[in-house]
Amino acid sequence: MSKLFSDLGINKDLQHSLANLQISVPTDIQKKTIPLVLNQTEDIVAVAKTGTGKTVAFGIPLLQLIDTDSMNVQVVILAPTRELGQQIYSNLVAYASENPSISMASVCGGIPIKPQIERLKATTHIVVATPGRLVDLVKRGAINLKQLASLVLDEADEMVSALKQDLDLIIKEIPKSRRTLLFTATLSGAIKQLVQNYLSKHVIQIEADMKTVGHQGIDHQYVVVEPIEKLNVLMHFLSSNEGQRGIIFCKTKAAVNKLSKNLAINKFSSGALHGSLSQGIRDRIMGQFREGYIDILVATDLAARGIDVKGVSYVVNYHLPDTCEAYVHRSGRTARAGAKGLSLTILQQEEVEDIP
Repeated sequence: MSKLFSDLGINKDLQHSLANLQISVPTDIQKKTIPLVLNQTEDIVAVAKTGTGKTVAFGIPLLQLIDTDSMNVQVVILAPTRELGQQIYSNLVAYASENPSISMASVCGGIPIKPQIERLKATTHIVVATPGRLVDLVKRGAINLKQLASLVLDEADEMVSALKQDLDLIIKEIPKSRRTLLFTATLSGAIKQLVQNYLSKHVIQIEADMKTVGHQGIDHQYVVVEPIEKLNVLMHFLSSNEGQRGIIFCKTKAAVNKLSKNLAINKFSSGALHGSLSQGIRDRIMGQFREGYIDILVATDLAARGIDVKGVSYVVNYHLPDTCEAYVHRSGRTARAGAKGLSLTILQQEEVEDIP
């Protein structure tokens, strides 16, 4: 029998908000995480693929635990990119629609810092941030983390390099008694090191749906082509899937720019997304893709981290990713929330042996 959110100890206001968002049956990661966050005090390491409902898993119980009589920052959620940070913030605002006394702020990089400094002068219970921007705000004395109760590291495997530089400084600013919740799609050596360095010795580890979710509903295919045929094969695939939304992954920014120009010449409705674009342009392109004004996003791995857009029918690996984990992240952009999707990889003959 499926559990309901009420069975997990979630209060009526939050249940109502979830119901309004058509979120009624908890996913595996939510069933395992929510009672632990609400009823235990240990640090948590949760290993779960993208698209399994992690934001509800940590967001809902942390919202329930907020002391609205206090003016202190009680929760910090760190995300690897501004796009993911904004998405988490928007989701939390929606979950807390029946709890207007909970005050939240998004303080991510890529946009002016002064309005964020002004915002933090008002009472703020939950802060969603990118690591670099949070460090900047700490250095300027714009945020006080001395009463922090919980630190969440979301998509931690995508943040390892940034965290190495910034987390030491953040950890110095927050109480030793705080609780850390780490969410990751993979348990790499770097993540294990992170857990050892920054989490307590008594850690509860959760694994959710690792065998099925993340691959469920995704049809994985590859086609082997001569280098000269690669673009034509892609064009043929896009033509046969006209009107459907998809993401094409390239290895470099230059390749993203070159391919998106080719798509424009061939009258495909597309946009480019990579780290060298200004945040304003990235936001505009993502908005157009999310709202359905463009069908195709051409992106690098980092730019597409944490993108959660409903109705992405396919993902194309125009270039092979460097790791299996990166492939899992790319594929996870499609077949979200129980839908079906296709992950197509266009290979050259010499790359076939690189497929595990």
